[in-house]
Amino acid sequence: MKRTTELIALLLLICTFSFVSCNDTDDGKYVAPITLYEKVKGTWRLTDVIQIDETAKTAGITPDEISLFGQFNFDNFNIVLEVDENNQPVSYQVNGSAPELIPASGYWDLDTAFPNANGTAPVINLYSDAGKTSMTGRLGVVSVPGATPTMELKLTRSSAGVPFVSYQYKLSNTNQ
Repeated sequence: MKRTTELIALLLLICTFSFVSCNDTDDGKYVAPITLYEKVKGTWRLTDVIQIDETAKTAGITPDEISLFGQFNFDNFNIVLEVDENNQPVSYQVNGSAPELIPASGYWDLDTAFPNANGTAPVINLYSDAGKTSMTGRLGVVSVPGATPTMELKLTRSSAGVPFVSYQYKLSNTNQ
């Protein structure tokens, strides 16, 4: 009797393990992670532009910021960041009749394809040539598009390495 009980217990144990080992989870195919290029590509319409007096801000003098939207034709400004079929940056174009703070057209890329682990803002590098050897500007990506189709870019002007004025562009994606 004891031997029969042991045999039944052994058979039950083998059956249990055989069913557990058959559980093969299929999570689907590999999907590449979403890059910043996928988030920032497209046509972006200006919703506000803030001029920041970096010298006044450092000295604690107010006002240190002023909105330029609705002035100097900034209300018709937009920027188009184009990518190829592999979501790699190609060219950009600035449209509208606002003052040319950003070169009107050229080529672009990001300093990193993914958000920085240390929390620093990614940078859009602007170039005058397709080989991306002649840099014409840098735009800090202050706010990356995510759940809402908005982005903020910051252009900082400096003299001898000391920033004196910045322009923070608040943009809305028109492709959404």
